[in-house]
Amino acid sequence: MNHPFHHLHHVCIVVHDLDKAVAYYESLGMGPWFDYPKGQPYVAFDVPNKAASDAMRYKCLDLGNFQLQLCQPSLLDSPQRQFLDTRGEGVYHLGFEVKDCDEAEAHARQAGVLPTARGRRADRSGFTYFDTRAGAGVVLEVRRTA
Repeated sequence: MNHPFHHLHHVCIVVHDLDKAVAYYESLGMGPWFDYPKGQPYVAFDVPNKAASDAMRYKCLDLGNFQLQLCQPSLLDSPQRQFLDTRGEGVYHLGFEVKDCDEAEAHARQAGVLPTARGRRADRSGFTYFDTRAGAGVVLEVRRTA
């Protein structure tokens, strides 16, 4: 397997006001923005707070070599809300595209990195977030697009 943190898919920035942030980026000529595509429902969904996860708002922008995501967490407790409240706006995570989420997760576990959240759809697409902030400075995520 290739290293799971090899192919950058997106950078996610947590913001206080999603509409204001999108308007700012648009003023710089960056667009068009679109809502994060939720896709098929997850058959496995293990996150710290499902209600908070469901309430997050995202906007995405496809650039030439990666996607920029803006995330506005709700007021409900979540890792993204905690980040915003303690650190302010900024890069929350880097997302990497992988061929197999389960294999990538196993590879990261072998390296001593534990998941903090994960979701899988019936076709095995999905995501895993890892507890990497202390060592990497940001959360790292692997994902497989459906």
